[in-house]
Amino acid sequence: MSSSHTPRAQSSSPRNSSDESWDMSISRNVPRKSQDSGDSLDELDSQGKRSMDEEDVGLHDQDEEDNAPLLDQERTTNLGANEGLEALATESGKSNMKMAFMNMANSIIGAGIVGQAYAVKQAGLIGGVVLLFGLTILVDWTIRLIIINAKLSGTNTFQATVSQCFGHFGLIAVSLAQGLFAFGGSVAFCVIIGDTIPHVVNALFPGLHDIPVLGILSHRNTIIVLFTMLISYPLALNRNISKLAKASGFALVSMMVIVLTVVVRGPMVEKSPDAKFTAPLLTFNTGILQGVSVIAFAFVCHHNSLLIFESLKTPTLDRFARVTHWSTGVSMAACMTMGIGGFIIFKDKTKGNILNNFPGDDVMANIARFCFGLNMLTTLPLEIFVCREVILNYMYPEQANEHDSRKHFISTTALVLVAMIISLFTCNLGVILELVGSTSASVMAFVLPPWCYLRLTKNGRWQRIGCWACIAFGIIVMVLSTLQSLVKLFQDTNEEHCVV
Repeated sequence: MSSSHTPRAQSSSPRNSSDESWDMSISRNVPRKSQDSGDSLDELDSQGKRSMDEEDVGLHDQDEEDNAPLLDQERTTNLGANEGLEALATESGKSNMKMAFMNMANSIIGAGIVGQAYAVKQAGLIGGVVLLFGLTILVDWTIRLIIINAKLSGTNTFQATVSQCFGHFGLIAVSLAQGLFAFGGSVAFCVIIGDTIPHVVNALFPGLHDIPVLGILSHRNTIIVLFTMLISYPLALNRNISKLAKASGFALVSMMVIVLTVVVRGPMVEKSPDAKFTAPLLTFNTGILQGVSVIAFAFVCHHNSLLIFESLKTPTLDRFARVTHWSTGVSMAACMTMGIGGFIIFKDKTKGNILNNFPGDDVMANIARFCFGLNMLTTLPLEIFVCREVILNYMYPEQANEHDSRKHFISTTALVLVAMIISLFTCNLGVILELVGSTSASVMAFVLPPWCYLRLTKNGRWQRIGCWACIAFGIIVMVLSTLQSLVKLFQDTNEEHCVV
């Protein structure tokens, strides 16, 4: 990593009380000189901080040229130089706050949104609402904590920050967390392809499944193999993901179509006659920790936070905080609508993928399935890209981004095949979301950010208690929720999660 820092611009505008209170909240018990980074908080405070008097309310961008990057602009990491991320950073360098909001919201409102009703079912109605509010606040804080940690340590990536705080052990931990989160997402996306596209194919060609030989083309596993290998796999072989990232606008549209389908069409769908509510389902259910895991899977975007921060024209703490507040707030509203609405409609029959509760011939549901399935086909290569980079850069750090075509081809093919094969043996999206959320998502969202902050600062008692409480929460979720999910995975053989 380059040790040179870009010169920082001093803001000449007066700072109001809200700025000063923010400064005090950061620096009250932080040493004036970070022993790990060597950057004083006087410098940290002056890195482009701007008066709220000069900023518009909301997400309006500023055009003044008083910005200076807070972190190194060279996109290098302890995992090696990354041309894909470098291209993304170059393209996103022109983004204003609205564009940054779109990027972060898209990172949050992803595949996990179809599991929010299932999360509410697992936690109970009241428990689900409490979790969505509480985890939104917690995730909002830890996302911003990553930026503060990077500034204090003088690094510009999540991997580099954790590595500087914990050495080689930290590099292994963050690499595993990011790699497993991306791989778990890949498996989930393959399952979603199998949940969505077959319904669309059968609706377009009603008699296809009765035709000899050709009927196999309507089967779930056949469609997973064909669509994954013919569409997602060639895209995953690409070395540069910047063009794929442009699909974020379509992704948000597809999410809105799904939410509208559940809220508008859901009440009109014929329900299962034995669907019911119980006291635990309406209050606090026994699967509340599994509900935490599913929500965590949806809300984790911590691995993208520094990239989004640097994409701002004026990357300051205040501006990024507003982007984070808006993104997590809007995402919470969407997840709340999806979770509560879907659970109230389908009650105890709510499935891990809410779209599986709709009939296979429902037109509006099939439109939502088509949008969602197409989105997964283009999102899967992004997750494979992350897995591949983590594996290759960890195994061959001396080669950085100069991996030969043979390693690139073999690693990509292996990752796609393994993720696809796993998805052929399960339709239970809920358990996949639980396992990924309870392990890698919990580590990235609840354990590493506050732990790094404790290593970089010498806080007072209450600040340390808050950080340790967050770490303990993440570890409890990681252990107990994972055990519950594994037990359910091997014992729950009665419920069909998909029928295609």
